[in-house]
Amino acid sequence: MEKENDPVGRSADLSLARAVRDSKAPAIARAAAVMRLLGKSETPLGLQGISGALGLVPSTCLYVLRALVAEELVSFDPDTKRYALEVGVLTLARQWLRRNQFSDLAQAVLDRIGQAFDVTMLGVQIVGLEHIIVVATSRTGRNFQFSAQVGDRFPALISATGRCIAAFGAYPERELERRFKSLRWDDAPSLEAWREQVAQTRAQGFAVDEGNYISGMTVIAAPVWKGRDRPSHALVAISIGSALKRSGLPELQDMLVSSAATISRQLSG
Repeated sequence: MEKENDPVGRSADLSLARAVRDSKAPAIARAAAVMRLLGKSETPLGLQGISGALGLVPSTCLYVLRALVAEELVSFDPDTKRYALEVGVLTLARQWLRRNQFSDLAQAVLDRIGQAFDVTMLGVQIVGLEHIIVVATSRTGRNFQFSAQVGDRFPALISATGRCIAAFGAYPERELERRFKSLRWDDAPSLEAWREQVAQTRAQGFAVDEGNYISGMTVIAAPVWKGRDRPSHALVAISIGSALKRSGLPELQDMLVSSAATISRQLSG
């Protein structure tokens, strides 16, 4: 779960720019990159800011923006000359959520666990080694609440969910190492320590991040399978480490694992 030092996020910009450069369908990649950039920004952006962040020629970027405005996916303010996401994006997202079986199955589980242990709960979808996307949330906890919204994207291998992906994804070690080195943590584990944690995750069926990703916070994740090859989703619990120990860490771990197993069976039929 990546933290950024500026509203847009320079590392995210570079990733989007590379995706546009390497795409075999550049028109689609440019439109997607523009929308993702606008979605990450806390304020509307001008043409020069967008084209510069994505490495696009301004005239090409303007063509993409005008097409997105025409489709009501992006809005343009003629007074400020800036662009932002438009309500049409919400329509697409709502249609996807209506068809997303995991979100429907997970929501009641997230609410129940959140209330029982006073934690923030997330349901995330795993997109290979690229990233994870929050598709369901529950902030029923009375004390600490981790700020994450449906649609937020984080690097795939970060925190507890990342350990689950590394443990059960059958990815090449060299690729895992390369991506691990690019991650940003509050208290980064060494590669050797992280590998040991991945092995422990594989043995026990869930992962724990104790203050590595966010100092003072404990994150627990249990993988969910839609097929047999690799985890497709994960259930994630987040809370202050000391509070989590008081509320019953072993019990929370057991409930996460059993709930993830139940949802896996439901998804796989």
